Amino acid sequence: MNRAPDMTSAAFRQQVQAALAGFEVMGHAEGRAALRRAAVALALVEEGHGVETHGLARLPTWSQAPALLLTRRAAAMRQHAGQWALPGGRIDDGESPEQAALRELAEEVGLQLQVGDVLGRLDDYVSRSGYAITPVVVWAGAAPDLVANPHEVASLHRLGLHELMRADAPILNRIPQSQHPVLRMPVGTGWIAAPTAAMLYQFREVCVAGRATRVAHFEQPVFAWK
Repeated sequence: MNRAPDMTSAAFRQQVQAALAGFEVMGHAEGRAALRRAAVALALVEEGHGVETHGLARLPTWSQAPALLLTRRAAAMRQHAGQWALPGGRIDDGESPEQAALRELAEEVGLQLQVGDVLGRLDDYVSRSGYAITPVVVWAGAAPDLVANPHEVASLHRLGLHELMRADAPILNRIPQSQHPVLRMPVGTGWIAAPTAAMLYQFREVCVAGRATRVAHFEQPVFAWK
């Protein structure tokens, strides 16, 4: 991103779609008992007024620069309440990951997209909580009228891609409980943990930087293990 694109740029959409088309996706290990299937959406939207959290101020005017849609999970959720997340959830019987990601976008944030808006997939990530998660990249455009489902989403945020490109990202830390480093992505003065951070980092590497970087081996912080 030597010159920041905007979400009206057909060239940027083509860049992302071509990068995903040329990327050999790694699925999870089939046959692992007790793994539940889930899908999340990496929805490319206009940055709008920004992420508005962790020291990042609201932008005074609407920005057409590209961003990814993030949520804070509702406090009443049974798992991972209050944590950063990408819109998503379990894959229902008979659904593809793409269908599940589009359904969850509609249910969680009121964003109605079509199959033609899907740009591709990234690698599956197996979480410590027992999910094999498929990240699906979708093109959502301006998306000005998002509405959070209060049962699932506490707040909505637009994370500008420039934040993903920071020189201090990713943050890798060692913990005694695992041989693999914990991956976090900095956001303003705070950070986002894996698995969401791992998917953001891989999106950066594959779709923006053009590097076939793998992330399935990165660890989650211990608080996310259940």
